[in-house]
Amino acid sequence: MFKSLFRSKQQPERAASTDGRLLYAIGDVHGRLDLLDGLVERMTEDFRTLGRQDQPVLIMLGDYIDRGPQSAAVIDRLIDLRQQSAEGRFEFRALMGNHEETLLHFLDDPMAGPSWVEYGGGETLASYGVRRPVGRAEPEAWEQTRLAFREAFPPTHETFLRQLELSVVYGDYVFVHAGVRPGLPLERQVAADLLWIRNEFLDNPHGLDATVVHGHTPVEQVFLGRRRINVDTGAYATGVLTAVRLDGGEPTIIQFSKARAA
Repeated sequence: MFKSLFRSKQQPERAASTDGRLLYAIGDVHGRLDLLDGLVERMTEDFRTLGRQDQPVLIMLGDYIDRGPQSAAVIDRLIDLRQQSAEGRFEFRALMGNHEETLLHFLDDPMAGPSWVEYGGGETLASYGVRRPVGRAEPEAWEQTRLAFREAFPPTHETFLRQLELSVVYGDYVFVHAGVRPGLPLERQVAADLLWIRNEFLDNPHGLDATVVHGHTPVEQVFLGRRRINVDTGAYATGVLTAVRLDGGEPTIIQFSKARAA
């Protein structure tokens, strides 16, 4: 469900520092490889037009899988981007989302499956060639599904997901998947909040001396606030994937859109 309370676009009161770095942060992909590829191409062109010679930073904000049809291919693409970054073309940072955490839980516990498929895990199973149990399946059926999924799930994908970060900081910007617990310094934040928090963060000042850049809660328009920026535009449902470019001036929104396949 889209968070309509924050649908209007707002401009920050002041520009936050990036410590001289050029940052691009991409919102929730949710199995839409077509949108990810299109947005990366658009950001590459944006970087060319800036005429800068320094190394940009690409930050992925989590929720790469579920709901959309191409979760396995999205993970392949992210691994490829990480490999490209190792060649010195750009810096690559990938955060964990709550959907990645749930997939990892299912690899170890079959009873994480029923709740996972309720919010998109079935599409991820299908992208790896695994069929979900039909109806109200018994625990034995979920265990068979878990075993089939573990067999189909490449070790490189598991390694990539288990190495995802919970937060990254550049200058005056903190990047997390969902948000932060208001009133706590970053070093005291726990994974459950960074991956899952919603209204407590969205409806209250977080108290950090930073601008928090996040996804997790889809909005109809990008939210640009003085203390937080939300770039999750519900790509799996809207066909719009969003990134924000941060360079010490006003944030610049970059989007790629494509109609969702029937």
